[in-house]
Amino acid sequence: MKPPPGLFSSPTSDVCKLRRSLYGLKQAPRAWFDKFQSSKYDSSLFLRKTSTGCVLLVYVDDIIITGTDSSLITCLQQQLKDSFHMKDLGTLTYFLGLEVHNVASGVFLNQHKYTQDLISLVGLQVSSSVDTPLEMNVKYRREEGDLLPDPTIFRQLVGSLNYVTITRPDISFAVQQVSQFMQAPRHLHLVVVRRIIRYLLGTSTRGLFFLSGSPIRLNSFSDSDWAGCHDTRRLVSGWCMFLGESLISWKSKKQDRVSKSSTEVEF
Repeated sequence: MKPPPGLFSSPTSDVCKLRRSLYGLKQAPRAWFDKFQSSKYDSSLFLRKTSTGCVLLVYVDDIIITGTDSSLITCLQQQLKDSFHMKDLGTLTYFLGLEVHNVASGVFLNQHKYTQDLISLVGLQVSSSVDTPLEMNVKYRREEGDLLPDPTIFRQLVGSLNYVTITRPDISFAVQQVSQFMQAPRHLHLVVVRRIIRYLLGTSTRGLFFLSGSPIRLNSFSDSDWAGCHDTRRLVSGWCMFLGESLISWKSKKQDRVSKSSTEVEF
């Protein structure tokens, strides 16, 4: 790839070497930072510290600026406009599929449009919705049923559902279950994915609400099963964290080892 204008003072025949995969990964920001810090070139060409103390990446597509001091936000916006071609879209209402609704009592986030686009992609607009993302008391196995001739659509849908979990913790466990079969998905696994989407069909306006004036008190909850995965006998654990009355973090994950007792599971 060609270097951005003004990056190198050396001849323009120089190119940038991409040392690792950066895009599409949750660790991408850290990978960028490590790359710049270890570069033999001046890292100030990549990172710029503003007078407000913010460190910004120069080459970006979308930026959200948040803060409690409107004058500092205005100053930062002006500094950016002085250096780059930037369009100010005003108060945040939509960002990368996330819809932001400001009300008197707080902020509500959902992904209604993104979810509707996903439903249209599968062609389930006129289907009936279901009350739960998974069937009750049903365990899914890795080698159950016939292989899909083309796993592309399955992987695309599961990837999209993973993005929906940003505002929908109620499908985190279901998405974790189908994510186990990405390597060799089968027809039954695709049926499960379609059921999750049918669940979203009737609940697409749900999301997260962050209450203003909520007490700054951190509460966390966790639980796990024991040998819940029939293929590996590993446990599936889950946890969620609340700041005051607002849910801020959650996870459903299959652990990487087999626990020998229920006591070890709880530990």
